[in-house]
Amino acid sequence: MKTMDFRTDVLPLKDKLFRLALRITLDRQEAEDITQETLIKVWEKRDEWHQIQNMEAYCLTIARHLAIDATKSKRSAHLSLSETNETLHAAGLLPDDDLDLRQRVAAIRNLINELPEVQRTIVQLRDIEGLRYNDIAQVTGLTETQVKVYLHRARKKIKDLL
Repeated sequence: MKTMDFRTDVLPLKDKLFRLALRITLDRQEAEDITQETLIKVWEKRDEWHQIQNMEAYCLTIARHLAIDATKSKRSAHLSLSETNETLHAAGLLPDDDLDLRQRVAAIRNLINELPEVQRTIVQLRDIEGLRYNDIAQVTGLTETQVKVYLHRARKKIKDLL
């Protein structure tokens, strides 16, 4: 088995950890704290890294549990994520197209934020982070079949409401 290194195997996951925590808590500050706490917990368990088969799933699981705990204890206010102007203008969109795209993105994000926590997490991990079904199952503690069902229901609900 490969020797794990914090800089090469764990630190590159910080953006994914942040996005997952943000999707669950809907609070930027809370997500940053959860990301940092996740990295600390992983570092503290460095003696057990040789037993971990999938470091990404391990880190995402820790971040997910911390985010759920934070949400339950604090009941965070819902914030919508915003697209940056640079991204849209870099794509070469005209102002009308830019506005239309912003409205569609905002509508989809609002719909995702209204999904139940499990569906919201699965949509984040699959459609935004690009994780495989078996990795999502490992992170969430569900079976692959359950992950597929939740994802299908979430996508269907978003499509119907959109």
